[in-house]
Amino acid sequence: MSKKKEWICLIVGFLGAMLGLYGVTAFNQFVLMSLPLGLRVVSMLLIYWLIALIPIIVMLVNKDKLVDYGFSKDKKKFQIIVGILMGIAMSFILTLIPHLFGFGEYFDSGKRYKYLWQFIYEFFYCIFVVGFVEELVFRGFIYEKIKSISQKDMIAIIGSSVLFGVFHLFTGNIVQMIMTACIGAFFCFCRLKVKNCSTLSLIIGHGVYDALITVWASVLL
Repeated sequence: MSKKKEWICLIVGFLGAMLGLYGVTAFNQFVLMSLPLGLRVVSMLLIYWLIALIPIIVMLVNKDKLVDYGFSKDKKKFQIIVGILMGIAMSFILTLIPHLFGFGEYFDSGKRYKYLWQFIYEFFYCIFVVGFVEELVFRGFIYEKIKSISQKDMIAIIGSSVLFGVFHLFTGNIVQMIMTACIGAFFCFCRLKVKNCSTLSLIIGHGVYDALITVWASVLL
């Protein structure tokens, strides 16, 4: 594929993700809380996929395969284990320790749960929705497009991580944008340097880390 076409795919994919995020944000703000609980639970699982819709369409048009975006069929059990360990380690360093030292409010999802089913749902949502969508788009699609254009891993790491920070423009402040950019860079390095770390590992690690934010907040605050 020519660099010009790769640029077009990258721009269309990223702007499509941002447009999807705007749609998700608007839906959550104006529609979500007016729905019955059951419909609210289901709609949350579906609506977030708007973010990945345009990138997925671009992938399908180009007849790309998941293996082109960091997925692998080899040693899936090890990929899953790496993802779980990554998420737990990040949670201890970036969430639990700040909570224990009195800085929990800066690492808070704002959610407070009391029931087991809520925590189970949070893990499912964070892994199979948020983690899957964001890793597919940023460490999969965007990373690989930038690498294809630049032919350099470091440029792909920096570019995809900066865009990941910008992606949180609607949902966070400048500190959170910088934090998420750094987390994005960490995920990229893990996929490149850690044995058996694939995009699947990043999806699981991302989801476990996000879900544990709510766990610590609900238990410790």
